[in-house]
Amino acid sequence: MTLSLSELKGARGARRQPKRVGRGNASGKGTTAGKGTKGQRARTGGRNRITLLGIRRLVMSTPKLRGFKSQYPQAAAVNVGQLAAFGPGVTVDLRALKAKGLVPSPAKRAKILGGGELKKKIVIAGLEVSASAKAKIEAAGGTIR
Repeated sequence: MTLSLSELKGARGARRQPKRVGRGNASGKGTTAGKGTKGQRARTGGRNRITLLGIRRLVMSTPKLRGFKSQYPQAAAVNVGQLAAFGPGVTVDLRALKAKGLVPSPAKRAKILGGGELKKKIVIAGLEVSASAKAKIEAAGGTIR
């Protein structure tokens, strides 16, 4: 015997019979058919507008967020003068800046700017460097990698 799609049946109790409303008072759901008495909610299509009004009030009361917030992390700024905290010949990277407390610990990027003076030979690794800072670091005998 082969099984065909027309012979398939759901498991017992898998399909519930819909509740029949408005079929007389003896059924228990007659007269108002479970809608209660009178009022907007008792009417056909009367519920929809009520919910929309509630949502509108919620949307109108939510404050607008002005401006723009970039998804990219902002680079922490460090001046060349602050690099004097490091000894001569030291390699300066993001981890070293965080260890000295020149950059906040959650920072993902750092950029060295040209403020201040540098007299030590320092190696910069994996950091962004401005043009003026680059000139000052190279003038002091340092390198940028």
